[in-house]
Amino acid sequence: MLTTLQTSYSDTRAADLAWALGREPLPALAVLDLELGGAHLQLRLLGASHQVLLEEDGGTCSETVACIPGGSTPLPLGVAKRLGDWEYEFAARVETLSAGSFAGRAQELLALVTDHPHGLAGTFPGSPHAFTAMLAQRSEGQVGWRTWHAYPQEGQLVVTRTRVRVRTPVVAL
Repeated sequence: MLTTLQTSYSDTRAADLAWALGREPLPALAVLDLELGGAHLQLRLLGASHQVLLEEDGGTCSETVACIPGGSTPLPLGVAKRLGDWEYEFAARVETLSAGSFAGRAQELLALVTDHPHGLAGTFPGSPHAFTAMLAQRSEGQVGWRTWHAYPQEGQLVVTRTRVRVRTPVVAL
């Protein structure tokens, strides 16, 4: 699903992105609700990037990657955490591209996400290559999502990948 976000493009630097777990739902400009094999997943596009809410087997997980002043951790390269019975893994990287490469990559990603039944993308007014895109999936007992945050004025694309899976109990012999 592709939408034009009716807001100004406010988070204009990749370096300003922060990561947080466990935040309450923030006001969203676009939402996609998904049922993936017993898991309820809500992809949320914010005026300042993304939030994902996951609920499965009575457990919940909230991931926020956005430019939110105060109280958030700068965007880490990787995180592995235990959340109750779940294992949570997050990874992020920043790609710096030339203007021509950036435009091509933006079009490719928007086409991929727009045509996918578990995809949500929002473009910001003012630049056809300013967007946030999200794609969710479920496979092999885990729920995962990828996101792309585009900063055309910097030629930077922030790419994240998250996986959440039920922790396998350790059996003592």
